[in-house]
Amino acid sequence: MIPYNALTPAFREWKELSYEEHIRQMTPSLLHWYNQERRILPWRENPVPYYVWISEIMLQQTRVEAVKSYFVRFIDALPDIAALAAVEEETLLKLWEGLGYYNRARNLKKAAQIVVEQYGGELPADETKLRALPGIGSYTAGAIASIAFGLPVPAVDGNVLRVLSRLWADDEDIGKQSVKRRTENLLRKAMPEEAASSFNQAMMEIGAVVCLPNGLPQCEVCPLAPFCRSKSLGTQLSFPVKKTKKARRIEERTILLLIRDSSLERQVALRKRKNSGLLAGMYEFPNLDGSLSRKDVATYLKQQGIHFTHLKKIEDAKHIFSHIEWHMTGYEVMVEGYGKEQEGILFVELAQLCGEYPVPSAFAAYKKRLVQYLEQEKFEEKALSNSL
Repeated sequence: MIPYNALTPAFREWKELSYEEHIRQMTPSLLHWYNQERRILPWRENPVPYYVWISEIMLQQTRVEAVKSYFVRFIDALPDIAALAAVEEETLLKLWEGLGYYNRARNLKKAAQIVVEQYGGELPADETKLRALPGIGSYTAGAIASIAFGLPVPAVDGNVLRVLSRLWADDEDIGKQSVKRRTENLLRKAMPEEAASSFNQAMMEIGAVVCLPNGLPQCEVCPLAPFCRSKSLGTQLSFPVKKTKKARRIEERTILLLIRDSSLERQVALRKRKNSGLLAGMYEFPNLDGSLSRKDVATYLKQQGIHFTHLKKIEDAKHIFSHIEWHMTGYEVMVEGYGKEQEGILFVELAQLCGEYPVPSAFAAYKKRLVQYLEQEKFEEKALSNSL
């Protein structure tokens, strides 16, 4: 923490304020800005507890703009907690497809089942009870409690930690749980009880659209600039402090698009992953360890008794998980037959691939290629129909 006696004259009127009083002093400016500038979001305009819960889980690790369409689709399919509790897992994962971190979706269903059994299908207006539900931590419990029920409970996420780190010129590592707990305790004492929902959302909003990460704070439009110690000192780019993450482990994979023509329409091979570990229970295109050459792939296919008429190298792709990075080499294979070893393979029509089977976004580039096949087939079918 930079000593108060190092502060510029702009701070001398309030340089001795405690953190709590600092928050109280800035709150009117923060709330006024939020009321004028807040984004219109589908879950924000009708903040029923279920909508707040679903949106907050979706927003973890995902941008707001990307979440909007997922949220609307999810709510259309599962309009209430009872529907979520009863949904089949494959349907749930299909609705979640592309958001990643699929255990979040599974925890939603587990929590919904508990809510139906213990609370009559309505989320409890109680922070402790919310935190006891699967997949709900302190931040999500605080968001639901404050936004949906108006309770004065802090909701401290990365955005809030970044904003306060800059406001206070605080050089503590915001990745530490002790720093998060300290911040939650401070906000619990200082946040306005009568405007808890707006306060929490305003803090998140400032971090999302103004006090941006990666050294890009837009101080010229920030309503908190007059209260910001790092702004006065010219040290905004030094905050927040966060320990450098370990480098992700690189894994090389070879992806096989095994395609065959049936009597109805073109089909592609899928297989279901194990029910534990990375991408548990999801469907994937058959793939192999390592980055294999065309010759290596041909040898593998022959060894497995897979008869093919076409083997083509296609585009490479990359996907980043939290701790792993996949570097993928792709091959398109037109096949005619299979050996007994291929019993785990499931062939689905391309339309089914898009509409029924949850395939994680790690394979997005290859799924896109198959979707182009489907669109081409529809075009050719339409052209043939028009010629008759």
